[in-house]
Amino acid sequence: MNDKIILGLPKGSLNNVKRGNTYQLFVDAGYEVKGYEPGDESYEIEILNDEDIVAFLTRPQSTPVELNRGMVDIAIVGEDWVKEESVLRKTDTVKIGDLDYGKTRLIVAVPNDSPYNSLSDLFRANKDRKTPILCFTEYPNLTRKFIMENEVYQELYGDSVPFVQVRGLTDGDNEMVQVINSDGATEVYIKKGADLIVDNTQTGSSLRKAGLKEIETILHSSAGLYAGVSCTGEKLDKAQMIYEQLLGAITAKKYFDVKFNIANSKIEEVSNYLIDNKLCADEPTITPGSDFSQINVLIPKAKFPEMVDAIKGFDATSIIRNDLKQLIE
Repeated sequence: MNDKIILGLPKGSLNNVKRGNTYQLFVDAGYEVKGYEPGDESYEIEILNDEDIVAFLTRPQSTPVELNRGMVDIAIVGEDWVKEESVLRKTDTVKIGDLDYGKTRLIVAVPNDSPYNSLSDLFRANKDRKTPILCFTEYPNLTRKFIMENEVYQELYGDSVPFVQVRGLTDGDNEMVQVINSDGATEVYIKKGADLIVDNTQTGSSLRKAGLKEIETILHSSAGLYAGVSCTGEKLDKAQMIYEQLLGAITAKKYFDVKFNIANSKIEEVSNYLIDNKLCADEPTITPGSDFSQINVLIPKAKFPEMVDAIKGFDATSIIRNDLKQLIE
């Protein structure tokens, strides 16, 4: 390649052992990564076994901007942040593929003791109030768009645009509904006087602990590998290759690699049983012996207990289960 591909690696929750661990994903995909260990990320990251990749740490909130301006060629980021960036301006950012982790929902939440069960309820109940309805969020663009699409908002305010404040910058003409940018810990703003918040959540447990309840879901999101405006030609080919490597590591997590011994007289019977009952990925691999043979299968994790019970019925012995690091189909 004439130019190295610039990769943005996410800082924060997508490189957390409890949520995403992007570092481990790259390691499982066969990359030797230095300076990106969870909780110890460096601004000097190296991909030791691929000299065509230059890696930088990126914040999720700014990653779409960096992709749109060609500052990074590709990056891993949540779809929620990509959509937040694209609400007000057209972008050429393209999703190369989903990575099936970092799953979250962008939701609207109010206090538990609130009588509202929807955004419509909230607008209808507060139509005559003299003070603004205050919403705090890290997603002001998506929030304003969602509010303006609400039928009761349209009935009350027509095409007027909710007032939005992002630090010192303001926009919008409807000061009775205000969307204020927060920089994290958004749920705390309810106790400080906000009427509602828009925040992302995985399970909703942190919201419940904060005494909040969900009343709307704006969108579902997960991490993906995205290509920006500068990712064309050979860089795009390289990006596709990187995605295939990462996808192989993700796919592998859904399977176990299982080996067991079986009497030669039962090979055909047990093989047919595994195939007919979809207890293997493709078909068993058989390593023949004089009296016993070893059978090797890839088994979906959810079906492993069923498979073990079944092969024991065929007098299988020496059952070994291994985790997979990568499975490229």
